[in-house]
Amino acid sequence: MEKKRKISIIGSTGSIGTQALEVIEKLEDKFEIIALAGGSNVELLEQQAKKFRPKYIYANKPIKVDGIETLDSLDDIASNTENDIILVACSGKIGLRPTLKAIENGIDIALANKETLVMAGDIVMESARKHGVNIIPVDSEHCAIHQCIKDISQVDKLIITASGGPFLHKSIEEMKNATVEQTLKHPRWNMGKKITVDSATLMNKGLEIIEAHHLFGFDYDDIQVVVHPQSIVHSAIEYVDGSVIAQIGLPSMHIPIQYAITYPERYEGIKSKSFSFSEIARLDFEEPDFEKFPTVKLAYKAGKMGGTATTCINAANEEAVFAFLEGKIKLYQIYEITKRMLDEHKLIENPDIDEIFEVDRSVREKVKFMFSQMYC
Repeated sequence: MEKKRKISIIGSTGSIGTQALEVIEKLEDKFEIIALAGGSNVELLEQQAKKFRPKYIYANKPIKVDGIETLDSLDDIASNTENDIILVACSGKIGLRPTLKAIENGIDIALANKETLVMAGDIVMESARKHGVNIIPVDSEHCAIHQCIKDISQVDKLIITASGGPFLHKSIEEMKNATVEQTLKHPRWNMGKKITVDSATLMNKGLEIIEAHHLFGFDYDDIQVVVHPQSIVHSAIEYVDGSVIAQIGLPSMHIPIQYAITYPERYEGIKSKSFSFSEIARLDFEEPDFEKFPTVKLAYKAGKMGGTATTCINAANEEAVFAFLEGKIKLYQIYEITKRMLDEHKLIENPDIDEIFEVDRSVREKVKFMFSQMYC
């Protein structure tokens, strides 16, 4: 009998976490769930715990499920060497410390948390190398690149695709005056609010450029973004001989989630229907409009600066997105605020983890203070 892979999910009540549990349910003979961790959605976490019967649960609110031990922290999950792999599916900086803790304990990571690499990519990847830990990306774009690479030494360029979001064919003026409702209507993907706003401004793609740099070790000048509205080509690589290899498929997060948690094996999983070239019929590609989507260039700039620059833009952008969702600022101001914070940032070139968290805290406070001055 094949040995079951032991897995924990940090962020089981979010979009990625719930879809991961759907994958695991389909492959129930392949996995044993060690722990499930949610945030404030205790009701959903209780339902998940009763259905999947993990050994442990954790939430940032009081929770109790008969027969299942409640843990005190995410570190308790990340320190448990019963785990073969931990899926880090939470959003925000909360994912960084448990990811590092799991790596230190030799546990492989399926990574769906952008902040982990954007905030501290150098530290995380160096620790993974030191401890011999695999970090398998869950983002559809990075997962696509991972699947395409056979020999990374022969790869010349990474090509990351972007859907273009809801404002791809809208004017700059329409985008500047966009409502929250319009911004959250993504044409291809059903995601959380924060990442959907990032997709609308293309900051999501900027953050993915930074992630790709750390995951695959490529210079920023060798990472290209191309707009592809159909979201069929999830990303591609170009080899030194000019050959281009792309990973394609219908838009579905089940596929990259399953790839990441079952790697290096492949199994039949959740599939609504087989891919048909004749039904798709057409694939479009175009250069990003950097005038309408200046966040991409801002991310390139921060990435090339290195150090705490990427921590800065991540924190500033996130706080600005929250302000937009609360109706405090316009969509375009997200970029303006993030750029201002980067322009004013005092760079630390080789930060330790405490300095990274201090920069994150400081930038967030500055942005919030800016908002308080705007509305006092």
